[in-house]
Amino acid sequence: MHGFRIVNVDGLSMYPTLQHADKIITSDLFYSPEVGDIVVVQTDTYGQDPLVKRIIAVGGQTVDIDFELGIVYVDGVALDEPYVNSLTLEREDFSGPITIPEGYLFLMGDNRNRSTDSRSNMVGLVDERCIIGKVYFILFPGADNGARDWSRIGSVYN
Repeated sequence: MHGFRIVNVDGLSMYPTLQHADKIITSDLFYSPEVGDIVVVQTDTYGQDPLVKRIIAVGGQTVDIDFELGIVYVDGVALDEPYVNSLTLEREDFSGPITIPEGYLFLMGDNRNRSTDSRSNMVGLVDERCIIGKVYFILFPGADNGARDWSRIGSVYN
């Protein structure tokens, strides 16, 4: 366990929930992964850069994606995803449906068509032990179009 950490968001894969250069607070204290959580992970397959993604499915669940309609299904139920920037149209390397093994996670960015996530072989399924922490709070907003939106400071969950 690492307690609390401040992590810098690098990129646009979690837009609009998180923006490039946001400083976020994470913690792994007493944490158990749950669907819908935003987590920071570091994987051997992706390299040294930590990834910030949303948990879509945990071990034992089945994920399928209809790329024509842009809908993600978990255990046959379409997800209600008001947080996404756009529908899921980019396949990457995904060929589903796929059942997630126990101890692993299926992760996706909120900016679905600009995210390297579990659909890609570069990331794939992520071992729960790779979680650095759950994202709880935006401490300092990044500059979106050159201006900081100070109202974004606070919890990342509505």
